[in-house]
Amino acid sequence: MTKILIADDETDLEILIKQKYRQKIREQHYSFVFATNGTEALRVLDENPDVDIVLSDINMPEMDGLTLLTKLGEAHPLIKSVMVSAYGDMDNIRMAMNRGAFDFVTKPVNFTDLETTIEKTIQHVNQLKETIQAIKENNILKMYVDHNVLNFMSGREYEASLSANETVEASVAFIDICSFTSISETESPDNVVMLLNQYFDLIVKEIIAQGGLIDKFIGDCVMAVFKGEFHLDRAIEASLAIRNHIEALPQAASKIEFHPKVSIGINSGEMISGNIGSKTLKRLDYTVIGDTVNTAQRLQSLAQNGQILINEEAYGKVKQSFNCKLLGSNPLKNKSVEAIVYEVLN
Repeated sequence: MTKILIADDETDLEILIKQKYRQKIREQHYSFVFATNGTEALRVLDENPDVDIVLSDINMPEMDGLTLLTKLGEAHPLIKSVMVSAYGDMDNIRMAMNRGAFDFVTKPVNFTDLETTIEKTIQHVNQLKETIQAIKENNILKMYVDHNVLNFMSGREYEASLSANETVEASVAFIDICSFTSISETESPDNVVMLLNQYFDLIVKEIIAQGGLIDKFIGDCVMAVFKGEFHLDRAIEASLAIRNHIEALPQAASKIEFHPKVSIGINSGEMISGNIGSKTLKRLDYTVIGDTVNTAQRLQSLAQNGQILINEEAYGKVKQSFNCKLLGSNPLKNKSVEAIVYEVLN
């Protein structure tokens, strides 16, 4: 929906606008706010920061439309203005355009022409918003990505990389911060993000220390992948270190009592490694997928606070190295056969 401010001292215009565009208003295509002069228009804009277009008369009391144009350019540069005035001589048109008017419509108003002008202005405003968003995303990308990678992403190598996939033998771990949702419901966004990033930073350090890779952050959960020699042992070592360090942290300073704990699911085996994404958007996520990954996630969902869970096959590989406790047979989501589950103790 596009919000439009009408600045005109002719009060009958408000009634006329609402009548002529009642269907657009009912369909929530247009929304109108009104002011009787430039001074009031600026106040209405402060109260309605989502206004996209201003339709303004030139001759108004207190502050005329040409002065309003200048003020808009200073305080609201993204808002586009269309002058609607009986003063349709070239001098006024040129003065309005020089002060930043997007277009000019003369009175008496031809509402078909006015609607065409509004639609054209909306299209221009949307293009501006898309451009600004693209600039923001590009600047954020530059903060995190080496310029050589950016060059790669814009070339043919990027296109080819989307189809570069392989089957790998690896271990995957899902590490979830238990009950963190309770914090997010009571704390300010800044505090939630700060606290979550502190926990993630600790988790990431232990994963990297064991040669693991951070696949992705999923809400308050970390997905990590371990490849190479003894990948399952290293995944468990990292998970034990994470559990111990997280549980040693003091209670979080929050409105509710919150002692951080993690629940972890680990699985090992074959998985597909490749780029999952959109060629059109040039966005991809280099990740691993497959039944091995899904099982690790199901084990994490089954785990209670402080638990590290593995299945029977993984237990067979590490039982000589880690002390594990048999929990028994448990159903896993979307699995027809129940899994024998073990808890890694130390």
